Amino acid sequence: MAGIILKLNEIMDALPSSEQKVAVYMVSNLDDIVGVSVEELASRSDSSQAAVVRFCKKMGFKGYREFSIKLASELAVAMHGQANSRECPDLRAGDRAVNVIDSVCRHNMRAIEDTGALIDPDQVELAAGKIFEARRVDVYAVAASHLAALDAQQKLLRIGKLASAYSDPHLQLSSAASLGPGDVVLALSWSGEAREVLHACEAARRSGAFIISISKLGQVSLNSYSDVHFGLSAPEPSLGSGAMSSRIAQMTMVDILFSCLVSRHYEETAPYLERTRQASLAVRVPQ
Repeated sequence: MAGIILKLNEIMDALPSSEQKVAVYMVSNLDDIVGVSVEELASRSDSSQAAVVRFCKKMGFKGYREFSIKLASELAVAMHGQANSRECPDLRAGDRAVNVIDSVCRHNMRAIEDTGALIDPDQVELAAGKIFEARRVDVYAVAASHLAALDAQQKLLRIGKLASAYSDPHLQLSSAASLGPGDVVLALSWSGEAREVLHACEAARRSGAFIISISKLGQVSLNSYSDVHFGLSAPEPSLGSGAMSSRIAQMTMVDILFSCLVSRHYEETAPYLERTRQASLAVRVPQ
């Protein structure tokens, strides 16, 4: 699904009524809005030109022209791939393994595709640069998000970064209190509302740390504590199976940040990667 439409659906309920009219009309009339002027869109959605422009800015664009060009491009790409795509099949009680495999794989692939469609490359470069320059990187997460936090810690240690992942709220607060300008916090909470993580980010912000966060797309509290926020989308299969594709989305975002950092600063990071590779080889059991 196109990144603009994903984001539009996620923020729709939080929009003021005048802007919500624009969003509802667009979602319901995707085939008819490409090339429509701002005046015409305002008229069709029973809104105003000012509301249309405000809506576009809330979506992260300078104005309607930039928004409409990006939307037309995304819709063209989506239509091109529609013939080869299928909706993610849901899990049902009693499903055979072949159905489970298809459902889980398709949900995870959708999470990765949606992540690629949603994230801003400029924000990725900014965040990766801050992590590279950081004296210290502390990673805060709880529950299933802590798995992605541990992955981030492992990756950063491989390039010589002083990195620690904390799931205990007391340790998170102790960590946050000891940070300072030049340090970075990577905060992960899929709901964007984990109280432990929010409290730690608030303390880290008071300490002067730069805060990068990852959560689901939408109006979440974690965004307001962050200098850079990545809102992602991941459809979960039902049956109460827990965080699966959301975990994949968070790990994909960690992979993107790490890979961007290494690519942009390869000369500095390559020696550390080689040293950690050699160290791991030294302890492997011969086959």
